[in-house]
Amino acid sequence: MSEILNKLSGQGVAIWLDDISRERLRTGNLEELIRVKNVVGVTSNPTIFANALSKGDAYDAQLHDLAVRGVDVGEAVRAITTYDIRWAADVLRPVYDSSGGVDGRVSLEVDPRLARDSEKTIAEARALWWLVDRPNLMIKIPATVEGLPAITQALSEGISVNVTLIFSLERYRAVMDAWLAGLEAAQAKGLNLATIESVASFFVSRVDTEIDKRLDKVGKPELKGKAGVANARLAYAAFEDVMNSERWQRLREAGARPQRPLWASTGVKNPEYSDTLYVDQLVAPGTVNTMPEKTLDATADHAAVSGDTVRPFYEQAWNTMAALKDAGIDYDDVVKVLEDEGVEKFAASWNELLESVTKNLVP
Repeated sequence: MSEILNKLSGQGVAIWLDDISRERLRTGNLEELIRVKNVVGVTSNPTIFANALSKGDAYDAQLHDLAVRGVDVGEAVRAITTYDIRWAADVLRPVYDSSGGVDGRVSLEVDPRLARDSEKTIAEARALWWLVDRPNLMIKIPATVEGLPAITQALSEGISVNVTLIFSLERYRAVMDAWLAGLEAAQAKGLNLATIESVASFFVSRVDTEIDKRLDKVGKPELKGKAGVANARLAYAAFEDVMNSERWQRLREAGARPQRPLWASTGVKNPEYSDTLYVDQLVAPGTVNTMPEKTLDATADHAAVSGDTVRPFYEQAWNTMAALKDAGIDYDDVVKVLEDEGVEKFAASWNELLESVTKNLVP
């Protein structure tokens, strides 16, 4: 194992892989990453599945059988994606068992085209939870305004949730409120809170991508590459506030576990920045960092892991956000654009997935 990855895990950062494919599963690659790269969880999204289906022949046999059965494309996509998720969940089951259900998790996203419809999102979450039927599954629900009640409802029914597409601090606080409400409702129903796990996926690199473009326009290049980390650090501060609240303490005493902050979109998009920027600068206990394999490999090779790089830097993060505001960066507009783009991109990937499956549904 990489000494650097061991250090990262030792700092309380759970390393999850932001990728899945039938090829990765059937070759034993995921098992290898668990064994040698400290991977203790997997996240997926529509873009990842669309990419997986576009390469190789791993899905050909299942696609043929689905075509022979005459299933429609929606059912076919569900069959394909849930098959991979179920397989990955089984591979990660020993991690789930050894961590007491904290890690060993695999995330599957609801149809992103439902992101603005609470009722349909809830129905889809229930259907996927039932289809996969694994205790270490997490259902990904977007943190749109319409997604918030779906998050609460799913958790209240004992469904573990990965809240995705969080960009703003205000929305993150609303996500944590929805999470607490869901646990309170589950407790009122007599459910075992210790079995209901949740993470909140706070996106990082996309914040820099959007803000850097705006900084170029206002002639403030010295502030580039700082917003994503500062925003995430302040999200952790908000997380700590909730962890210190009486509301959470009551739930913790009833057996509930924290909704861990998960750093998402940690693949560095600007080649001028260190390829481990969003790992090095976001080390804090009780967090998850979900990495594309390229970032995982870079982290194992040369990341700088030397202790907590979040909590000692709250003041610096506030100063960065203040400097961005002084430079004319409209934070509220940035996070709105990012949320809208995030929903649109995942919906586009879903449509690409549907098109790919449709073309291959040939007996």
